[in-house]
Amino acid sequence: MLPHTPALHRPFSRPEANTMARTACLIGILCLAGTLMASPVAGQEIFVSNERDNTVSVIDGASLDVVRSFPVGRRPRGLTFSRDGRTLYLCASDSDAVQVIDPDTGAVRHDLPSGEDPEQFALAPDDRTLFIANEENATTTVVDAQTRKVLAQIDVGIEPEGMAVSPDGKLAITTSETTNMVHWIDVATLSAFDATPVGQRPRAAAFSADGRRLWVSSEIGGTVAVIDVATRQVIETVTFGVKGIAEDRLQPVGITLTRDGRFAFVALGPSDRVAVIDAKTYRVVNYILVGRRVWQLAMTPDESRMFTTNGVSGDVTVIDVATQRPIRSVKVGRFPWGVAVRPAPSGTPGAAP
Repeated sequence: MLPHTPALHRPFSRPEANTMARTACLIGILCLAGTLMASPVAGQEIFVSNERDNTVSVIDGASLDVVRSFPVGRRPRGLTFSRDGRTLYLCASDSDAVQVIDPDTGAVRHDLPSGEDPEQFALAPDDRTLFIANEENATTTVVDAQTRKVLAQIDVGIEPEGMAVSPDGKLAITTSETTNMVHWIDVATLSAFDATPVGQRPRAAAFSADGRRLWVSSEIGGTVAVIDVATRQVIETVTFGVKGIAEDRLQPVGITLTRDGRFAFVALGPSDRVAVIDAKTYRVVNYILVGRRVWQLAMTPDESRMFTTNGVSGDVTVIDVATQRPIRSVKVGRFPWGVAVRPAPSGTPGAAP
């Protein structure tokens, strides 16, 4: 006679084993679903302006698939969101308009009086004042997005391009491509009060999170200037070098900085690389290979992923920020230029704080 087997160690019958296997499988699926729902990209969407198609493509932050697109004005370029993610602002350069768009439907609510050929803009921390670079008439137009009124037309250098507003909302800057300068604007008086020379053809600008430094890319000069905001003087000039890539293809354009002040990421145009700069030492520590002719870049609110627009290859490269490696390429429209991440709606898993 076989000895008695305690229930704890008794072999399972086949029906019991099948039931347990199904239960374990179900638990695994539920855990995976919970992980996906809790993902920091869940609920987020990435909006990309396509210059040649006059459209915006929308990428789902979780699946990384294009889920929809919608038509906009001619030659769409810069784009940004209101803080709550319920309003999309877009520079339709050849339509001479900044369009105010419902991001859920893609419907244009109305146009703002932007001035001629708006290319880039910056939304102030008050979530209503837009500073717009007008390339054709050498001005920065300041618009109240709620009243739709022009607050000021500020003369700056020839072919203004880049725009940025300091984190405290006290300063705005415009870069002028032909004048090769950064123009400093006092937000309280809406007047320009100083200018800083930088490299040839400055394109984009970004303030550090603490507001103490301003980073400015110079496309033809092939450099990035780091400016001390207090003195408005260049304190460091970053240069680039990639083995096998000609110097004239290292053309810095879009810039984004991590909030902790550790890294700066710079799109290097036709070199098809994103440079990673140690923001403390100003040394380049890595080059990330992306699609062809990288223009702009943007990070998710939690800074776990970065998205680059690659004009010639017509795609977006998704980069894992922690490993500084590309993880996927997403095909969008023709000549993607601008990119902005829409925060998840309040209460959605992964919503930005």
